Amino acid sequence: QVQLVESGGGLVQAGGSLRLSCAASGSIFRSYVMGWYRRAPGKQRELLATITNRGSTNYADSVKGRFTISRDNAKKTVYLQMNSLKPEDTAFYYCNIKPLGFPGEGVWGQGTQVTVSS
Repeated sequence: QVQLVESGGGLVQAGGSLRLSCAASGSIFRSYVMGWYRRAPGKQRELLATITNRGSTNYADSVKGRFTISRDNAKKTVYLQMNSLKPEDTAFYYCNIKPLGFPGEGVWGQGTQVTVSS
């Protein structure tokens, strides 16, 4: 069974950058989509970016142009490069993996906190 572990969160000043990592272990689905999500206090979970096993990417409008999702297949790791961070980016960030086309929840990591100070 696949497991995900996120890392790279922390405290950063507005305008700064962070790179989150999501390392997968175990047997990964042949065709998959991995996504980065976040949940800020008092708000619903938000999908930020996705990447498929073929490298196709999609972004939420709120992060387009600032965040970049990428993957390293050899390391079974997906990254989220976050630039020009804003205080409103403060949230708990999670990664997720599920088979491509699967309507269910998939597998979640434990998450990592990102705090952006003004």
